This record gives sequence, structure tokens and C-alpha cells, in this order.
Amino acid sequence: MRKQWFQSLLMRRAVIILILLVEISSFIFLIVAGTTISEVAAIIFRVLSIVVALYVVSKNDKGGYRLIWVFLILMFPIFGGVLYVFINSQMISDRYAKNLDEVIRSTQDQLTIDPALNNELKEKFPVYVKSVEYLENVQKFPVYKNTDTRYLSPGEEFWPVFLEKLKTAEKYIFLEYFTIGEGKFWESVLEILKEKAANGVLVRIMYDDMGCFLTLPSEYPDYLRSLGIECKVFNPFRPFFTTIQNNRDHRKLTSIDGKIAFCGGLNLSDEYVNEKERFGYWKDSAVMLEGEAAWSLTCFFLQIWQINRPQTEDFRQYYPWTDSPCPIKNEGFIQPYNDIPTDHERVSESVYMHMISSAEKYIYISTPYLIIDEDMISALSLAAKSGVDVRIVTPSKYDKWMIHQATRSYYRDLVNAGVHIYEYTPGFMHSKTVVIDDKAAIVGSVNWDYRSLYLHFESAVWMCNTPTVLDVRDDMLKSFEASDEVMKEELNYKRGWSLFRLILRLLAPIL
Repeated sequence: MRKQWFQSLLMRRAVIILILLVEISSFIFLIVAGTTISEVAAIIFRVLSIVVALYVVSKNDKGGYRLIWVFLILMFPIFGGVLYVFINSQMISDRYAKNLDEVIRSTQDQLTIDPALNNELKEKFPVYVKSVEYLENVQKFPVYKNTDTRYLSPGEEFWPVFLEKLKTAEKYIFLEYFTIGEGKFWESVLEILKEKAANGVLVRIMYDDMGCFLTLPSEYPDYLRSLGIECKVFNPFRPFFTTIQNNRDHRKLTSIDGKIAFCGGLNLSDEYVNEKERFGYWKDSAVMLEGEAAWSLTCFFLQIWQINRPQTEDFRQYYPWTDSPCPIKNEGFIQPYNDIPTDHERVSESVYMHMISSAEKYIYISTPYLIIDEDMISALSLAAKSGVDVRIVTPSKYDKWMIHQATRSYYRDLVNAGVHIYEYTPGFMHSKTVVIDDKAAIVGSVNWDYRSLYLHFESAVWMCNTPTVLDVRDDMLKSFEASDEVMKEELNYKRGWSLFRLILRLLAPIL
């Protein structure tokens, strides 16, 4: 079976890559040939580029994104406008976005906001009220108490806990991941899922087709269904002029009976638990919620699962606390949140900006990629100049060379402003965490780059006044100790290298 899957996977890759190469070559040939043969065609393409450039300037996109596109369009007037139209057609279609919006609006009443908790938060932690109310007012994401949280890092710590909790499922297991890869980790998970499905537990798996392009064969959903497991592939990748290539489901979450949930940066593949080495030691993290807040992550899964289905399910059938209240009682505040590209609301970026502005003593950040706009640079710089200890840790070993160099292109401005940048020397830093002042933290799937902040589907958990906040802090401090700090004198690049990184930084919004 594995040999057949491997052959199928290789064939799928080869066919798709071949089709893409043919498409790109044909695209370039038609434009070049057309403009060479006909002066009229050349004029038409130039006029189109001017019109597209004016359109880009008028759009409500981030300044850096508009700047790079205007630059490219005017630099290459023959095909710049056509290139913009082509690439920006690779987004979620209006029909898809409308369907998702309808599902979300029809199910928002399943997430109940408790004004009493807001008032309590105002009394105890007024500095975080704006962030919480933003998520409630704009996206209807409630804040919860009565939830135990557990920080799990690295992946080797996550693995046994994850398996243990999967075994407790009685009614359903929902899994949504960007990448699933065959190996020991996934096999150990799948064994439990098969057993649960055979015993009548509803098991649903949703994975992103682009994220699994190199790891799973196209017939894998049929295999899962043969095991009694429901499966949905998010936005199947097709190497044609499609409308869904740029908006990927980058979330990593699990819900077990609506009582237990996991969220973080860990995918279900061996490298994430260091069973297989890629780019040195893989540093990652997740948070486990047990209690009331797990319900939000359950709803997040169900909303995406319902897209393009003939009828929306009644989410109330999955609510775990109908017959008896949640037995867990504690004083921490938990707010899971979701970020989707179709509503044009920059949720993750806004939450990060709130975190930066509310920091009084320190803010620690871990991210595999650091590709941010001027507003974020200014916010981090202002915090550092105001006496806040701002530290960011990124990988020393990288998975994408150009993205890594683009990340490094931001170091000089930040370091000169007083921000401390570290590179994690044991391997690849894939963890996406933020912690401030021993009071609040975020763990999720959101990278500090354009794709996560503006293009992908993401999820994260904001926490305040929980023991987990200090666990995140302690883990970050260990990461700093295992890292090399980037010093000012290291940033005096040679002229050619500086120019190269400047170009990468200019291109960063479309990398």
C-alpha cells in the first residue's frame, strides 16, 4: 500500500509540475510573441498596466503590498499588469467567500459573549480590554474562564499528551491541519482514530491540499473514508488558472468532544516531534485547552467544514455542556480567535499590535519568519525606545533560503531601534508565541509574515492570568539562551549583499 501511495505521490508531483511549467512558458510566450508581432498588442498591454497600477494604488491593501506591485507593473509595462491580474486571481473566489460568510454569520450565535467576564477583566487587567473587546465586537470571539491550559513544547512533549487525550474521546474528534505526513507520529495518531471510528466515535479530518502536496497521495481521502473516517481536503490544488492557490488553511487544531482542544504550530508529521531531522532540531509549541474555551475551536473547525455543503449542521448537537455545566473552575481568561482572509479584517495583525502597545516591561516573540510592514516595525521600535524589553527569536537554520534572507533584511532597523534579535542555533524555530509582562500570552499558527497575516486561514489562543503564561515565558528564555543574539556590528553588510537583501525586502509582500 505504501509503495503504491509513494508512486502515486511522485506521479502527482511530476504531472502538476509539468503542467505548471507549460502554463508559465505559454503565458510568457504569448505575451512576448504578441507584443513583438503587433505594436497594437504592445500598446494594449501598456495601457492595461497603467490601469492596473491605478487600481492597485486605490485598493485598501497594505502600503508595502501596493508599492511592490506598482513598482513591478511600471518596471515591466508589457506584462506587469497581466501578471498582477493573474496572481491576484489566485485567491478565494467571491462565491467561496460568500458561502463562508453565510456559514459564519449563521453560526455566530453558538459563541456566546458574557458581559460579566468583560467587566471582571476591566477591573483586574484593564490594559488588555481593548484587545479582548476588539475580538468580541468585530469577530464575535468570546472570552472564557473555567478552562485549564497546558503549554506543550517541544513536539516530543506534545506527542504523548495528544495521544492520551485522543483516547478519551467518546463522541467526536475533529482534526484540522496544514500538513499531515506519513510516519511514526501520524501512524500513532491514525491507529487511535481507526479504533475510535470503529467504536462509533465521529472522526473528521480536514487538511490543506497544498500543505500535503508533498506528503499525501491524491487518493488518501478515500483511504481514510474506508476506515470510517470522514475527510475533507481544503481547496484542492489544481495547476490551472484557478482562484484558490494563495489562501491556504494554515491552522493546526484539534477538538475532542468539545471539551479538550489543541492549537499551535505543530503539524502531524515526524519532523514536528523530532522523530525525523529537518533543518536541525525542530522547536515548536502548542497549547491544550480543557474546559469551556475548547468550544470556540470546535466551532472554528465546523465553520470551515460546512463550506460548500448543501445544509449547515446544527452546531448545538456538538455542545458538551448542555446537560451539566463545565466542572473546571479557575481564574484565568482565555480567548481563542480565528483569522480568515475573506472578511478583509486583519485580526492577527491587530491583536499583535494590541499586545505590543500594552507591553510595559517586556514582550518576547518567537516566529519562523519575520516579514512585517512599516506599521509593525514602528510599533516594535517605539516599544523598545520606550524602555520595553523587546526580544524576537527566529531560526538560524531555515526551510526557505530566500524567506530567511528576507527575514534578516529587517534586523538592522529593529536592532538600531533597540529590539533584541536572536537566531535559534540548534535548528529550526517554528514556534509562534508571544508573551508580555508575565500576564498574557498567545500560542497559535500565525507567523509574523505577509502570508499568515493577510492571506491564510489561521487560529490562535490568547491567555491572561494563567500558569501557562509563565510556562511560555520560561520556554522563551530557554530559547534565548540557546540562541545567538544579532549584534549591530554584524549588520554592516557588504554593498552587494545589502542591495540583494533590499530587493528581497521590497519583494517580501509577494514571497
